[in-house]
Amino acid sequence: MVKLSTRGWFALTILFSLTVIIIIFATTFNQETIGYILSFNLVFLGLAILLRFLSLGLWGVRIQLMSGSLGYRVKLPYCVNMVLAGLLAATITPTGAGGEPVRVHELYRAGVKIGDATAIVIMERVLDGIVLTIMGILLIILMTRYIETIFTPALIIIVIIAWFFLISFLLIPFFAIMYPERTKIFLMKLINWIVPRLGKYSASHQSIAERADHEIDNLFASMSHFTGNAWKGLFFGGVVTTFFWILEFLVASVIMMGLGLPPFLLESFFFQILIAIIMMIPLTPGAAGVTEISTLSLYALIIPSGMIGIFVILWRFVTFYLNIILGAVSSLAIFKRELKYQKEEEDGKTE
Repeated sequence: MVKLSTRGWFALTILFSLTVIIIIFATTFNQETIGYILSFNLVFLGLAILLRFLSLGLWGVRIQLMSGSLGYRVKLPYCVNMVLAGLLAATITPTGAGGEPVRVHELYRAGVKIGDATAIVIMERVLDGIVLTIMGILLIILMTRYIETIFTPALIIIVIIAWFFLISFLLIPFFAIMYPERTKIFLMKLINWIVPRLGKYSASHQSIAERADHEIDNLFASMSHFTGNAWKGLFFGGVVTTFFWILEFLVASVIMMGLGLPPFLLESFFFQILIAIIMMIPLTPGAAGVTEISTLSLYALIIPSGMIGIFVILWRFVTFYLNIILGAVSSLAIFKRELKYQKEEEDGKTE
């Protein structure tokens, strides 16, 4: 079995995404496509990118608010930088899960206990799930005329599977808060099973287990704080999460306006919630290919065939390829800092 390095997975993700986009563009190209390209208003592309920047800024605000509610002071620029760095890791992992360890590590570097940092990152996902669920229910009620058109048997199965993954993740903090002892026993059994199979780390099995035992206690305590004294961080984090997703979903409408189409706000929001749910199924790294195909299938209901390929390219540039550019810059800054820390530690040992 061939093992791919991080660079290998990254290259595979980009190649897969680009291949699907090229196929979509080639199969939807017609005599009107060139006219659509030449008439596209670049001002709207700039506005779409601005909305993306604002949404990522709100993500940083959410982390700062939730950290502050647990008693930590993490500067907003630092929070935004960890969000951007996490975007790069998310491009090579199914469901974008690679961004979570990056944010946990960066919070730890900012002085946040690992248990607290993990709780913050987990509750971020929980807030995303809650907000997307509420928005999805409201939009399904408002968009009944599209239900029969969109929900084919295959799509229903895919959405059910995705909802299963989402609900399973939301149950983690629920069990941690309601049944902390049982959940801890389960997690420790899982750790004791995994660590001996990690090769070089198996020798330090005991110390890792002891550290995990301590940090799990911190994690559960932090989750309990979010439902107790730190409820403001969770509440305002939820408010910020709502605005974050609104800005994220507005990007597609702005791009459609740049193509001379109406914004189709309700339809676009509805489609993107479905896409966000489908992306939670761990099929490909960064959901590459899956996202493009889902976008094509749904937006083809409201966008002319000769225009849909252009739309997919522009939307994925703002929501995916821009992530890579921003993430690379932020990751480089973190890499340089880590080298500095390593050098300082080595210098300290030699003195």
